[in-house]
Amino acid sequence: MSLSARLPLLLLGFFVVSTALAQVPYGPIKPTPSSEILANLKKLNVLGSVLYVAAHPDDENTLLLAYLAKDRLVRTAYMSLTRGDGGQNLIGPEQGENIGVIRTQELLAARRVDGPDQFFSRAYDFGFSKSTDEAVRTWGQDKVLADVVWMIRKYQPDVIITRFPPDARAGHGHHSASGFLAEEAFKISNDPTKFPEQLPYVKPWQAKRVMWNVFIPGAFLSNKKPEEAGNLIGIETGLYNPLLGKSYGEIASESRSQHKSQGFGVAANRGARVDYLLLKGGDPAEKDPFDGVDMTWKRVKNSEPVQALVTKTIADFRADHPAASVPALVQLYGAISKLDTASIYVKAKQQEVQILIQQCLGLWFETNPADFAATPGETIKLATTIVSRTDAPVKLVNVRYSTSKDTTLSLALKPNDVVLLPAMVAIPKNQAISQPYWLQKPIDRGLFQVTDQRLIGLPENPPVLTASYTFEINGQRFTYTRPVVYKSTDPVDGEIYRPFIIQPEVTANLADRVYVFADNTPKTAEVVLKAGRANVSGTLKLEVPAGWRIEPASLPFSMTAKGDEQRLSFQLSPSAQAQNGKLQAIMTTPTGTFTTGLRVIAYKHIPTQTLFPLAEAKLVKLDVKVSAKNIGYIVGAGDEVPAALQQMGCHVTLLGPADLNGNLSTYDAIVLGVRAYNTDEFLARYQPKLMDYVKNGGTMVVQYVTPNNSFLRNEAPLPQLGPYPFTVGRDRVTEEDAKMTFINPQHPLLNTPNKITAADFAGWIQERGIYFAQDWDKNYEPIFSANDQNEAPKQGSLLYTKYGKGHFMYTGLVFFRELPAGVPGAYRLFANMISVGK
Repeated sequence: MSLSARLPLLLLGFFVVSTALAQVPYGPIKPTPSSEILANLKKLNVLGSVLYVAAHPDDENTLLLAYLAKDRLVRTAYMSLTRGDGGQNLIGPEQGENIGVIRTQELLAARRVDGPDQFFSRAYDFGFSKSTDEAVRTWGQDKVLADVVWMIRKYQPDVIITRFPPDARAGHGHHSASGFLAEEAFKISNDPTKFPEQLPYVKPWQAKRVMWNVFIPGAFLSNKKPEEAGNLIGIETGLYNPLLGKSYGEIASESRSQHKSQGFGVAANRGARVDYLLLKGGDPAEKDPFDGVDMTWKRVKNSEPVQALVTKTIADFRADHPAASVPALVQLYGAISKLDTASIYVKAKQQEVQILIQQCLGLWFETNPADFAATPGETIKLATTIVSRTDAPVKLVNVRYSTSKDTTLSLALKPNDVVLLPAMVAIPKNQAISQPYWLQKPIDRGLFQVTDQRLIGLPENPPVLTASYTFEINGQRFTYTRPVVYKSTDPVDGEIYRPFIIQPEVTANLADRVYVFADNTPKTAEVVLKAGRANVSGTLKLEVPAGWRIEPASLPFSMTAKGDEQRLSFQLSPSAQAQNGKLQAIMTTPTGTFTTGLRVIAYKHIPTQTLFPLAEAKLVKLDVKVSAKNIGYIVGAGDEVPAALQQMGCHVTLLGPADLNGNLSTYDAIVLGVRAYNTDEFLARYQPKLMDYVKNGGTMVVQYVTPNNSFLRNEAPLPQLGPYPFTVGRDRVTEEDAKMTFINPQHPLLNTPNKITAADFAGWIQERGIYFAQDWDKNYEPIFSANDQNEAPKQGSLLYTKYGKGHFMYTGLVFFRELPAGVPGAYRLFANMISVGK
């Protein structure tokens, strides 16, 4: 059964206590202090909503979001068109859709701090874009526009706020596209003839207005009023909330600091701050973004008794005894339930009241499996724990798991008495594997392929397994549904929560992502199999394209315990007729055929993410010669260039401070990874020694660094990167097929040991280069000239100079993307660069 086929059941179980828009809670129930409960009670009086739209994770104004969610108490959501898949990674080697998975979780972590919901479109972050036209053309304008319309109809915001203007001032084509698409969606979301396929699930909706959150570039914390025509509304967002014990600036900095893969940790801002909003469409607003919006219970018919109960419940709240409010909240829940249940606000307030009842009681419950993963058809052991922390009468009626019948208990809970309930639950044999829904199909250049309308916008998959807990409280039954989540205890970090997943019974990881053959010499292809369950056995074979040989044809495997690994080896070689293609691992067992690998993304600041990509590698037959054999590599912000160098036959040594203290003359070349000078503070101390290495005959290649700004880890000025001065700018060529003009076709870098031609720049992915050199000393020679359409030529993608007996190069060409992708010309050019001294 596919995820889409199971979606109605999952949603039915999970959203018993929430609207279909609520975020999946992760980890344990958060203890809620009385002051925060009071803030949540006050939110019951507010019936307004806002949708904030931008392009990437980290684009959002966390200060304004915190203010809207926690001061104005409106339903607030951030819609990021992309998951940040094209961004760089400061904490590890993940790129593309894998860094998108990390940044998705970082956004969810940020929202758990500042309060709003989080949504996405299907747009893939394909890298830097210089225009709105390029962005929407690559994504498919109608598809991403449909996604924004979908979220407007689904969330029903009163006000839409964009982070960026729909023009070049946004500084990035994705940014300007987000403003353009939000404004277009605002105009048509109430038209039933637009995207009618959405209407079985949502109704047309018209927001009151769309506004731009104007900012001054380079002065994000400035209180200066922007010079924009029109009625700018200023909002004081840098306020202190005594109930939360923090200012919104402090909350915002904590939220923004969740974007760790981007190096966006920031200091708290505790001073005054004004945010400005400018009307872009809809009804005018004079003093407030919600002018003309009735945010009281008057917007719901026959709600006068509810308004009276809310007011009385807030007035009677006792911070020293929150449970005393439970009878009033139960009464309030009943009154709200008599209203129009089709209203999104009736649903939202029902959810809020039900959560408030749990918070006031200190009611705690969770269900944990014995392992974080299971296979389809497997029976797993669950442990449910329930505690009521007050003397208020609470009866546990039953516990139900989404794959089994109710467990009827009718158990009166005693104060602080832990109830432990073991259970055995069978996973359905047709249960889908836990692959993120947007990665289940190949990316169509600029768009994730998601066909089920109900999944679009969700930040992550609905939970695999849920537990529903029904309590009787003051004569009324309430059912709370939460994901079943694995929990372990770390001796350093304490309790660690991890999503429960469904995995294949066997996975295969190839030792290399790319196998490069400069001749017909065989290479060993190693495959690591991992058992998803106990006692799994079968046959592994590697499929290769015509013209390639694989020996043996297949190998048997057998693993006894769940989690066991087995390493198998094949000999792989090309014939003279071999063409570039893919190597595919296929495992056959008595229960079926399996073709996926296993990728675990584990960082302390996000829940561990498990992916099951296809078990495949690229096969590249190319004419490449490399004279340099012994390479020293200084790792930067995480890339896979060292593995590519090894594929070319080089011996690679990763260099740290201790190695740089030693004899560097043994290395034919020293290569610095991307952003190495930004992330490795020790490099500044060793810069003189590296320059001596070059002067004495060494070859040094520096891959791109970023100009210093407040968002980088290393805010100290960059050292002089080469033997002669140059600076690093923000010039880039984003069109991956842009023409590369050879400034001096006779230059050794273009001729030795490989003759570089225009054909070597075919098949590049995402872009040509970023962070080009500029203002260089006359001793440097630029090698290439390139430009995007309608732009002036840029010559800073690769600089070369001879210094003493050696050679130095700085390059913004994106080898960190091209080499792992198996682009032949990138290998040939990089081979020339490291071999220039030989």
